[in-house]
Amino acid sequence: MNKPLFPDIVVNGEPITQVAIASEAQNHAAPKGKPGLAWRKAARALVMRSLLLQEAKRVNQQAEPKELSPGKVETPEEAVIRALLEARVEVEPPREQAVRKAYDAAPNRFRAPSLYEPAHILFAADPADAAARSDALKRAQAVLEVLKTQPDRFASLARNESDCPSRDAGGQLGQISPGDTVPEFEAALEKLNPGELALEPVESRYGIHILRLDAKATGELLPFEAVQGQIVEMLEKVAWARGARHFGDELVARAEISGIDMGKFPAS
Repeated sequence: MNKPLFPDIVVNGEPITQVAIASEAQNHAAPKGKPGLAWRKAARALVMRSLLLQEAKRVNQQAEPKELSPGKVETPEEAVIRALLEARVEVEPPREQAVRKAYDAAPNRFRAPSLYEPAHILFAADPADAAARSDALKRAQAVLEVLKTQPDRFASLARNESDCPSRDAGGQLGQISPGDTVPEFEAALEKLNPGELALEPVESRYGIHILRLDAKATGELLPFEAVQGQIVEMLEKVAWARGARHFGDELVARAEISGIDMGKFPAS
């Protein structure tokens, strides 16, 4: 008989099946070629879930499932775990001194959204179509080589080559702010200085872009009073996460767990 690749896991006499772990592992990222890492992450998550449900049963925790978003409602087990954590993890509101300290430590985090004025030439290609993607990249590279020596041709090349309606405006997109476009496009914009052309094609879910940043207006620093509530919420979330980890550690410490070492593998 072949020995299983991973050991059986038992939590206070309750087994966690290999099938359950394999299913959960799909929700956990791992470096390519290291599936065992995803397995261990999944196993730890299921061990903690089992401990929470066992504790909820022990104290007869009751809860009604809540609607998380339109059309999505908690499962009964999710509701019980949420209620248990709400009952057992207490978070005191942060003092104003701590809130002010968080603001003063990195005030640049609290700025109004920046405004960008980009122009682009889009070579549309579905990410799932490898052939179209390759062709779009070749076309973009050819046009980009022209622009590196003749940047004044951007508008005319946009009108002739771009698959975006902005071609009628020479590729100009007008003013945009974070959240107006896809993250990969915004990440490329953030690396450019005003007046700069990206020297490499930019890939996004829509295709391949040639990107130029015409202007940027950095958002103004927001005063402490304007973001105080936001910082309070941030600190409360951090404190709650710390409290939840401590509660989980207590459950692990008094549990009988075999098949995995909950103390040596990082939880994240």
